[in-house]
Amino acid sequence: MDLTAHLRELVAAHGPSGHEGPVREVIRAAWAPLVDEFQQDGLGSLIGIRHANSASPTKRRIMLAAHMDEIAMMVRDIRDGFLFVRAVAGFDHRLAPALPVTVYGKRELPGIIATTPPHLLTPELRREYPAWDTLMVDLGLPAAEVDALVQIGDLVTPDAPLLELRNGRLAGKAFDDRACVAIVTYCLHELQHMQHHWEVLATATAQEESGLLGARTAAQRMQPDAAIALDVGFAAQPGIHEEEAVILGGGPVLALGANIHPALFQGLKETAQKYEIAHQVEPVPAATGTDAWAIQTACDGIPTALISLPLLNMHAPVETLDLRDVERSGRLLAHFICSLSVDFLREHSGYAMPTKNDLSTQESAS
Repeated sequence: MDLTAHLRELVAAHGPSGHEGPVREVIRAAWAPLVDEFQQDGLGSLIGIRHANSASPTKRRIMLAAHMDEIAMMVRDIRDGFLFVRAVAGFDHRLAPALPVTVYGKRELPGIIATTPPHLLTPELRREYPAWDTLMVDLGLPAAEVDALVQIGDLVTPDAPLLELRNGRLAGKAFDDRACVAIVTYCLHELQHMQHHWEVLATATAQEESGLLGARTAAQRMQPDAAIALDVGFAAQPGIHEEEAVILGGGPVLALGANIHPALFQGLKETAQKYEIAHQVEPVPAATGTDAWAIQTACDGIPTALISLPLLNMHAPVETLDLRDVERSGRLLAHFICSLSVDFLREHSGYAMPTKNDLSTQESAS
């Protein structure tokens, strides 16, 4: 598959947290040839279901979860033709001045976030980042036309198309976490030519940036036997302590810690070693702050793993990744899924509880 073209389409789509409709339809179109059916939960998460393609007496399901929402802004006031904004989720206002944006009013409107010339700033203000209250979007339109086209609550996203850098690196907005959606897409492409005993629940979750909400509702709806969440991690760069960073181009990052089921971690690591897929290990002592946490604690507990994609400039309009890490992560997922036996979780020490589907079968029989 053409990963760059797929990523370009994903980051171009509009879909702030809680308003994922347009990007959801882009994902639906990309996954349609690769899955057998779709479901959508009440919060808006999209689940593409790929049935097992080998005979199995017991049904097992593994969920792959990557969030599709992006950070953005929302119009909070309109004065004299200028729009005043607030953050949706974790938008970094330090990067806002002079940023090109798209305003989603009655039609899409190009604009820029206005900036005061440095000549007119006091010495004190030159040393500070502008406060949200001072940031204004200029559409270049008369005030009356702005009033007719825009209303309070309309969404604003950075206008930051994907850039192809050197050595297979790409930069753009919303790679957190649509690059991981692309990993799931790549995995589904690989599975077309492979045998797997487990049903795959490819899930593009909603509202991760506003509280891990879609992962919890999707997991509750589908009740998988196991899950792998995919999110981005901090790649090493100036200003980030090396103990908190991973290597861009070093391959997928396997989390290890309390939030992670040891059998899934070990299985992913052994699969990466078997197929000579470059990978990294990151200790995460407590909750990971990703969809993995919400899934692990959904229902009565779901065995969960986390794969992170190294990323530079997180939550910026120029998030930067290495395309090799996306490909490696997708291949690792596909090979791991194909390695799963029906009794994988039973066969590994430390997991003696019956799976969700075993419980359902017992309850039906009783």
